Amino acid sequence: MRYLKIVSTGILMSLLFVGLTSISAFAQEPRYYPPQEVEHLVSRVALYPDPLLAQVLAAASFSDQIPEAARWADQHRNVTGDALSRAISDDNLPWDPSVQALLPFPSVLGMMASDMPWTQNLGNAFLAQHDDVMDAVQRMRHHAYDYGYLRTNPQIVVTGGPYIEIRPVRPEFLVVPAYDPAVVFVRPRLGFAVGGAVRFGFGVTVGAAFRPWGWGLNRIAWDSHAIFINNARWDRNWHNRAVYVHPYEIRHVGGPRAEERHEVHEQVVRERVDDRVDHARADEHRADEHRADEHRADEHRIDEHKKVEEHKKVEEHKDKRDDDHR
Repeated sequence: MRYLKIVSTGILMSLLFVGLTSISAFAQEPRYYPPQEVEHLVSRVALYPDPLLAQVLAAASFSDQIPEAARWADQHRNVTGDALSRAISDDNLPWDPSVQALLPFPSVLGMMASDMPWTQNLGNAFLAQHDDVMDAVQRMRHHAYDYGYLRTNPQIVVTGGPYIEIRPVRPEFLVVPAYDPAVVFVRPRLGFAVGGAVRFGFGVTVGAAFRPWGWGLNRIAWDSHAIFINNARWDRNWHNRAVYVHPYEIRHVGGPRAEERHEVHEQVVRERVDDRVDHARADEHRADEHRADEHRADEHRIDEHKKVEEHKKVEEHKDKRDDDHR
């Protein structure tokens, strides 16, 4: 009986521990990324034009949505312009607007989806170490500029100075640079032609039809480390990531965001733990009742045994009295 009670109590404590462990996983402190690692994280996108870089950093903070968005973008690769913006709107896509904003750039989403650990780390660093990320981008741009790889061309305007800006020549036409980070951020070897190391071939027009996703109203204020998307400062960070909602015309309508799903998951975990605790308590209560029944049965058997013994004694006494009488 004592064994059953010990087991029931052990199960109850185990369930509470598992549930609390699952919930606390979502409240953990962010990982710290040292400067060299942050530089490595931003190196793939540091030379993107400022408006595109702003969207990529914001979208990376919703890394769990990137793979599905990349598949949707690849399936609609041949749809462009107004037809693409209508397709995005008509499908009522569930992802954050910052992720939807990259749908016209299937190569960018494909790159992000192909290396999810990198995308997740970039997003986490952007949420938890915003200033470090912005500083790292500037350091990498300065390397590429100082070594001669990054220059103004027919697609982009590069402004030097303490902060290097990369702006599209035509605000509605954004080019995606192709380059090898292992090449453009280090000093070129003697005789190496630096002019072709960064290629600006693939471009996308994101005109008025894409304004609901913030295009045309994106910029980076490098002196204050501020990113503006849809003409509003992006203030999502590690601590407010579950509640922050950036102002857009467009909304994701198909489901909750990742953090909101985490909150739902936490609630489900709590409910499941509560259910299991209730079941464990019910089992323990049934065990207590069973033990009480057994105890009552034992007492009944003892009473019956006493009655039998008393009856035997009465009979024995009667027989003895009869013998004496005879």
